[in-house]
Amino acid sequence: MQHFLTVFIGNEWRGQCKCNQNTISELPASIDFKEMGFLMVVLLSLSCLSFGSQITSVATYDVTSYGAKGDGNTDDSSAFLRAWDDLCGDVSPEPTLIIPSDKTFLISPVAFSGPCKSPNVNIKLLGNITAPKTLDRWKDCIKNNIWIHFTSVQGLKIQGPGQIDGQGSIWWRKEGQPKTSTCNRPTALHFNSCNGLQLRGTKHINSPMLHISINGCEGVDVGNIQILAPGDSPNTDGIDIGDSSHVNIHDSNIQTGDDCVAINGGTHDINVTGVFCGPGHGISIVSLEENGGYDTVEQVRVENCNISGTTNGLRIKTVPYGTGYARRIVFQDIHLVNVENPIIIDQHYCSNPEDAFCPALPNASAAKVSDVMYTNIYGSSATKQAITFNCSGKYNCTEIVTNEVGILGHDEISYCQNTQGKFIDTTPPISCY
Repeated sequence: MQHFLTVFIGNEWRGQCKCNQNTISELPASIDFKEMGFLMVVLLSLSCLSFGSQITSVATYDVTSYGAKGDGNTDDSSAFLRAWDDLCGDVSPEPTLIIPSDKTFLISPVAFSGPCKSPNVNIKLLGNITAPKTLDRWKDCIKNNIWIHFTSVQGLKIQGPGQIDGQGSIWWRKEGQPKTSTCNRPTALHFNSCNGLQLRGTKHINSPMLHISINGCEGVDVGNIQILAPGDSPNTDGIDIGDSSHVNIHDSNIQTGDDCVAINGGTHDINVTGVFCGPGHGISIVSLEENGGYDTVEQVRVENCNISGTTNGLRIKTVPYGTGYARRIVFQDIHLVNVENPIIIDQHYCSNPEDAFCPALPNASAAKVSDVMYTNIYGSSATKQAITFNCSGKYNCTEIVTNEVGILGHDEISYCQNTQGKFIDTTPPISCY
C-alpha cells in the first residue's frame, strides 16, 4: 500500500513524495533542488521518512485493491472487511476507505468493528452499495437483523455522494404473509457506540426496515442526506435515534413509509433542523417504555422543517403503563401541508391492539410529558381534527404551550384532555377538559 505525502516548505506547496516506512521511492521533479541546495534535499528526505510536522499524510485504502469487483453481482463483503481491517489498524491521523465511483458493490450482512487505532476514520462512498436481491443470498440475518453494522468506531466520517440500496421490496412483499423463513427484516445501516459520527451527502433507498439507526452514540452530525422509500413500505423509518446525546440532523430530504425521524428513549439534546419530511409518519418522539419500564427523552428541538402528506406531523407518543418522562421539547417554524394529524400528543398509544394493555384505561399511568412548546406552526390539515392532546388522567401533560399556531383545513377542530398549559393565538382554538 502506497502513502502519498504532501510537502510544504513554509507555507508554499512544493510537491509530493511517495513513502513507506523505510524508503523514499520518488521525489517529484516539481521540487527545485538547485534552489534548495543539497542540505534541503537531505532534510526533505529525512522528513519524508519520519512523517515530520510539516508533512501531511493521507493513507487511503481502495476496496478494489482488496479484490472488490463492484459489478453488482459478486459478493464483495470479504474484500470490504479486509480493507477495513487495514484501515482500522492504521495509526495515521485520518485513514480513508475509498469506495470508488461508477461501480455497484454487493455486500451481505457485515459488521465493521472498532475500536480503531486512529482517532478519526473516514469512508468516501463515491460509488454505490447494494444488498442481496434475493432472500436466499442473505447470510446471518437472524444474528442481529442488521445489514451494515458499525460498532465502537470513534470519529467515523462517511461522505457521499454514493448510494446505499437495501433492496427492501423483496422483504416488504412478505409482510402479513405466513413466514416461510426465519429471517426478520433487517435495518439497513446501524451505528452503535460511535461517538463523533458524521454522515454527509449520502443517499439511502429502500431499506427492508429502518434506514439508519443510531444507538449509544454521542456527538453525531447527519446532514445533506436523502432517504427514499415508497409511502406504503412498512416500518421504513428514515432515522431512528436511541440512547444517544448531542445529535444534529439537518438539511436533509426524508420520504419513507414510517417516521422520518424517530427520537426514542434514552436521548438528550437532539436537534432536527431543515428537514423535508413526507410521505411518512412525520417527526416523532416515540413509544417510551411499556409495562412499567423507565425511559426518558429530554431537550429536543425541531425547527425550520417542512412536513407534507404524512399521517402525522409533530408527534409525541407514549405507551400505557410506562414510566419516565419526555420534557423540554420545542417545535418551531414548521410548515405543514395536508397532514392527517398535524400536532398530536398521545399517551394512550397502542402499537398492537391485541396487546393486553390495549386499549388502556383512562387513568392508566404513562411517562410524564411536560414543557413542550409549539411556536410558529402553520399549514393545512387533511382531517378535521388538527390538534390532539390526548393525555393520561393519572399524569397530566403539563406546561404545554402553543403560540402562533395556525392550521387550516376541513372545519378544523382540536381535541384536548388532561392537559395544562397556555394556548395563545392558536387556530383551531384549544379548550381542555
